[in-house]
Amino acid sequence: MGKTTAQYIREYKWSNIFAMIRNNAKAPKRCTDRFDGKCVLITGASSGIGYVTARKYAAQGANLICVNRNRDKSEKLKLELEGEFGISCSYFIADLSCLAEVVSLSNELAKLSYPIDLIIHNAGVYLTRRELTPEGFEKVFAVHYLSSFIMNYILMDKLMKQDRARIIMVGSEGHRFAAWGLRLDDLNWDKRRYSGLKSYGSAKLAQLLSMIIFKERFQGSGLTINTMHPGAVKTNTGQENGRFYRWFKRTCFDRALKSSELSAEALYYLGVSREMEGVSGAFYNLTTREEPAPPALDRELAGELWKHTLKITGLA
Repeated sequence: MGKTTAQYIREYKWSNIFAMIRNNAKAPKRCTDRFDGKCVLITGASSGIGYVTARKYAAQGANLICVNRNRDKSEKLKLELEGEFGISCSYFIADLSCLAEVVSLSNELAKLSYPIDLIIHNAGVYLTRRELTPEGFEKVFAVHYLSSFIMNYILMDKLMKQDRARIIMVGSEGHRFAAWGLRLDDLNWDKRRYSGLKSYGSAKLAQLLSMIIFKERFQGSGLTINTMHPGAVKTNTGQENGRFYRWFKRTCFDRALKSSELSAEALYYLGVSREMEGVSGAFYNLTTREEPAPPALDRELAGELWKHTLKITGLA
C-alpha cells in the first residue's frame, strides 16, 4: 500500500520547497490564441475562479458547458455570457458531493453528439468540521477527488475517440499537507482527528495520484491530463464554515490574496496553448511546472487508490 512516511521524508528535497516559494511570486504565462467554436466544460462556474475562467474562455470564442449546484445562478450566467460574447452556454445542475448525481451527469455528458475539447475540474469545498455525504463519504474527499475521478472515468472513452482533448484539474500546493501519504484505510477520517488542512491535503493528493493512472490509460490517444495550483487568489471557498472562520478569512486571508484573473489566465494557457500539446501527467503552479511532494509520485499507492476508488464508487 505505497511507501511509509519515513520513506517519503527521505525523498523530500529542499530545492523543491524553495522552487515552490519562488513560483508563488511568478505571473502566469499568457496565451493569445483564440478558441473559437471549441467546447469547454467547467465545474463550479457560477463564482470565483470558475466564473472568471468561464468569462475568459467565452471572450475567446469558446462554447461552454457549466456544471453548478444553483439553477438561478446558472441561468443568469448563461444569459450573461451568450448576450455579451455571442457564444453558446449550456448548463447542468448537479451536487458534486452526491456520487449518484455525478454518475448521472457523466453518463449524460458521454452521450453528447459533439466533442468536449476541454474539461476543467474547478469545483471545490473547504470544511473546518468533518461532514459526510448522504452516501457516507467525507465531503471534501467526495467533491475534490471522487467527483473528478468519476467524470474522467466515464468520459474516458468519448474523449479518447476524439482527435484531441485536455483535462485540467484545479489542484493545490495544499497536497503537501498530506506529507505522510494517503491512508486508504481511513479516507473518511473515522480513525484520526479531522482537520480542514489535513482533509483538504489528502483530497488534493488523491487527485494527483489518480492523474498517474489516467495518464497511463490515455497514452496513444490525443487526450491529456494535468493539474494546476491556482495561486494565492481570492475565492468563495469556505463559505460553508462558521462565522468566525468566514470573518477571519475575510479580514485576514483575503486582504493578502490576488485576483482570480491570474488563475483564469493560467487555465486558459494550459487549456489552449500549443506549447501544452501532448503534455500530460504534470503539476503546475499556475503555468510553472513543479515536482509535487513525494507521496504524489507513488505509483504503487496510485494503483491501490485506483482499484479502491473503482470499488467504493461502484464503477468496478
